[in-house]
Amino acid sequence: MIPGYGSKVLRINLSENKVTTEHTPEDLIKNYLGARGFIIHTLYKELKQGIDPLGPDAKFIMATGPLSGMFLPSSGKFQSGGKSPLTGGYGEANCGGHMPAELKMAGYDMIIIEGQSSKPCYIVVDDDDVRLEDAGALWTKGSLTTEKLLKEQLGEDFQIATIGPAGEKLVKIACISHDFGRQAGRTGLGAILGSKKVKAICVRGSKSIPVHDVNGLIKVARRMYEKCFTNPAFELWQNYGTGSVTVWANRIGAFPTRNFRSGYFELFTNLSGVNMRKQVVVINKACFACAMCCGKYSHTQKGDYDAYVEGPEYETTAMIGGNCALGDIRDVAYANYLCDEYGIDTISGGSIIAFAIECFERGIITEKDTGGIKLKFGDPQSVFALIRKIALKEDIGNLLAEGSKKAAQELNRGAMKFAMQVKGLEQSGYESRRAPAMLLSYMTSDIGAHHRPSWAVTHDLATGRDTPVGKAAKVIELQHTRPLFDTLGVCRLPWIEMGVPVSDYAEAFRMITGIDYTEDDLYHISERIWNLTRMFWVREVPGFGREYDLPPARVWEDRIPDGPTKGGIFEREKVEAMLDEYYELRGWTKDGIPTEEKLRELGLGWVLEG
Repeated sequence: MIPGYGSKVLRINLSENKVTTEHTPEDLIKNYLGARGFIIHTLYKELKQGIDPLGPDAKFIMATGPLSGMFLPSSGKFQSGGKSPLTGGYGEANCGGHMPAELKMAGYDMIIIEGQSSKPCYIVVDDDDVRLEDAGALWTKGSLTTEKLLKEQLGEDFQIATIGPAGEKLVKIACISHDFGRQAGRTGLGAILGSKKVKAICVRGSKSIPVHDVNGLIKVARRMYEKCFTNPAFELWQNYGTGSVTVWANRIGAFPTRNFRSGYFELFTNLSGVNMRKQVVVINKACFACAMCCGKYSHTQKGDYDAYVEGPEYETTAMIGGNCALGDIRDVAYANYLCDEYGIDTISGGSIIAFAIECFERGIITEKDTGGIKLKFGDPQSVFALIRKIALKEDIGNLLAEGSKKAAQELNRGAMKFAMQVKGLEQSGYESRRAPAMLLSYMTSDIGAHHRPSWAVTHDLATGRDTPVGKAAKVIELQHTRPLFDTLGVCRLPWIEMGVPVSDYAEAFRMITGIDYTEDDLYHISERIWNLTRMFWVREVPGFGREYDLPPARVWEDRIPDGPTKGGIFEREKVEAMLDEYYELRGWTKDGIPTEEKLRELGLGWVLEG
């Protein structure tokens, strides 16, 4: 048994009402490390090609990494994954909280859920005792409400992940909620659990996690924490969390506004971290072993609503605040609460709502579609109503619940230009017509237009905001570094914001596992995982290639109307030039497919054998 791991895989077949355990294979650990590596390897090996993401042959996977649950800065991250019902390609979502420590202390590195239950259920993992319980009384209840009820029933020491009504109704932007406000938000994974009629996963563990060199681990952990505590930005992060990004993003013209028409929102000060602290924040909140406490537990009151919610963090503020032109942080916080309770990803949710409002303005959507509601930017009631309609699949919500790409295809009439997505996943919160490396990051992300695998906007500021030259190399570097943290099971913020070097994480990995991998060895595995996710798209999406990496036409057709980047546009030929450079550096074909040579170099020759 390799230290640092729970050592077992828990497999739950809902169709057969069968629970089995397997030893975590040592070659899986050595070649794929954990978390996202475990997920993509399992999906590629076990899923039949072309399966329905919401059918009985689909699998849902929750996995930890070797650093999850260790007393290292921000080691409370876990991954969930499956074939995305939103995009049809590789789907995963990262979530913080306390679940991964509990899961490993129960003895498991990964939970694989397969088949479909005939009735609503929830899963209880209590060390070696694993059982399915009837969730009939919980079905239709909100995510936050369900977690509260299960905590009261099972005990506070259980860590719980839930879905809301959106997941039950198979809304393709449905998320998974944990720890009263943390979400595995992207790619519609909540709908996979909904299709399996799994309302919640509840975990309690009491076992120890073996460590190869405890004293060595303590030494590196102290060094990492010291980096955090002594960083000048530490207090800023504790006070405002990701809310501190809002003013900065607006200042550089990257704050998405009115469905990404602009990168500048005139009411940005109302959405700042400082104002949020004054208006709604009650207390700081942290994930397992995190000193940064970037979570903000808030209380929002205005008119006839009164709600408690974690957040809004930056992405929610950007996508529901600026992108829907809501200029009151209290309205943004309440919309955040509604999304969390219904179980909707706030990034995709905010993007789809902004898309719908723009389509309404242009006459593509009418009051007949919306049930009589006049949609407009800056109107919180429009936003609240659409959240409910999407979650419950009412009126236009039934179409919007399919995601902006499919909705635009159905609406036609030029709507695709206003669907701000790549590969079917809605773009997260950075306007990128004057940030080409960030644009390329969205284009080539392995789940669709998400910032987590490569946040490159600061590279654009440092090297030039209009040129595509040299951007691809930086994006690839980031795509090997940032997803490595997801694979190891830790948050990347101590690295990005507090200056904790990657070498410390590599040393911690050696102290925990006894596997003598260098930093370069870890990067090589990260590249292997990245290429395997690409091959999953190639296998599962007919005709997949370069066209799927292109951004919406707004990027090269519409100039930014105002703000610091006024007049900005990124021409089509520059987009294509960046892709050419990116594919060449990746060792892929001009259509974006990994070559046989590249796959064999990475130890993925088995993929070629079918």
